[in-house]
Amino acid sequence: MAKRADVVRHLVEGASIRATERLTGVSKPTILSLLLKVGLGCDRLHDRLVRDLDIREIQCDEIWSYVQKKQARLKDEDPPEFGDAYAFLAMARAQKLMIAYRVGKRNEENTRAFIRDLRIRLVTVPEISTDGWQSYADAIGQSFAPGSVDYAIIQKNYSRKGRPDGERHDHRYEPPRDPFITKSRGRGSPDLDRASTSHIERANLTVRMQIRRFTRLCNGFSKKLENHRAAVALHVAWYNFCRVHESLRVTPAMEAGIADHIWSIEELVELALSEPAGERPRVKELTPIKRPGGPDGPDGKPKGARELPNGRGWLRLVLPSSSS
Repeated sequence: MAKRADVVRHLVEGASIRATERLTGVSKPTILSLLLKVGLGCDRLHDRLVRDLDIREIQCDEIWSYVQKKQARLKDEDPPEFGDAYAFLAMARAQKLMIAYRVGKRNEENTRAFIRDLRIRLVTVPEISTDGWQSYADAIGQSFAPGSVDYAIIQKNYSRKGRPDGERHDHRYEPPRDPFITKSRGRGSPDLDRASTSHIERANLTVRMQIRRFTRLCNGFSKKLENHRAAVALHVAWYNFCRVHESLRVTPAMEAGIADHIWSIEELVELALSEPAGERPRVKELTPIKRPGGPDGPDGKPKGARELPNGRGWLRLVLPSSSS
């Protein structure tokens, strides 16, 4: 177990498979086998522990990587798992908890599956912020009933125009500011003053720093999709339960109330390897957020909110915000 924990400790700190092999003295096939087993266990742990969450503000984003070769290099005979492999991530803004994740192509099917997975883990009407990826709006509309979500779209307006001095620039690093970011309402009544994707984008940097497979311009990219998915599952479990967040001074799982102490790597590995297959979380009724100091009705639910019949969502009284 000590040797297994040593291998996992190197992997979650950004070491490549070859570097982990040299540093621990464990062979590459054994490291990959352990990664797959721990990754599967982390998936099961996530399903068991990260559910029934009373979380209001959520940010979603996708981070790009690839398996075997980049999308532009694919040939007709290549298997469908080769090419782009996006990691969809949903994070609680205040608690920093990774609520849901999914690895796959950046298409409508994976976006819907990702949002469905997010929905089944919540018990409070959320306020979701995403970028302008068009599949999000349909996926959120399918998974959340009317009145059961406040959805804001954060659009970044990049430009490929040249500089005033005539030189062209890379739009990823020198965006225009006229304006660069625009916010719009997708569903419900989100607070556009607080709507943002900055926190999840900062978490994307952590992914690139801590998972060697996501480091750009190197040869540490994944060669198999199953290994890529296992690495993401391991990272999410380590980030939620083992890594102390600098601003929170506790782990995200402790801040969200689903853990009462900081997990060690040994504890994570032990629990992941012994976690049996269990039931997936089930969809539960979403209740509107209670306003601080606001009076509740006789049934304990917030005033100004009426549940529609047959589970069709909520009719809510929405107060105007400063951006309305």
